[in-house]
Amino acid sequence: MEKSKIILIGIVAIIIVLVLMVIGSYNGIVTDSEEVDNKFATIDAQLQRRADLIPNLVNTVKGYNEHEEEIIQSVTDAREKLAGAKSVSEKAKANDELTTALNNFMVIVENYPDIKASQNFIQLSDELAGTENRIATARRDYNEAVKTYNSKIKRFPTNVIAGMFGFKSKDYFQASEKSQEVPTVEF
Repeated sequence: MEKSKIILIGIVAIIIVLVLMVIGSYNGIVTDSEEVDNKFATIDAQLQRRADLIPNLVNTVKGYNEHEEEIIQSVTDAREKLAGAKSVSEKAKANDELTTALNNFMVIVENYPDIKASQNFIQLSDELAGTENRIATARRDYNEAVKTYNSKIKRFPTNVIAGMFGFKSKDYFQASEKSQEVPTVEF
């Protein structure tokens, strides 16, 4: 009888340890998943800040040069795509398009010294540059959180728990191949 109690206590102890391991792994995965979502929300906020600055910048330049309408329209269109993007890959693609359009836009500005001297333009450009830096930092932080999360759900034994509870890999916020191209603007 004494021996069976010891075996029963041992089995119960093993079950308790296993349950605690599952709970700990599950909670760790949930924490990392929430961190990824939080970092994505930070990217989203910075992209929105950028999108909010662009109309003011465009309007400032628009008053100086009406014949650059095509490039100004491309910035406006790219901004709208970014505002409508939902998934990580859609936002990354829209962000690349907006970056290309803004690069073309800034080439126009170089041809108009009056614009560059405008206090309003200088202030908006500084805010946009600061926002670009925040976006780069937010993207880096997001991708680091995704790396941590994806690694956790792929490693044993947490991959078993991740599979049991339906946790899936998250997408990285990556620049497209097109964003590596140098923009060309012809006048």
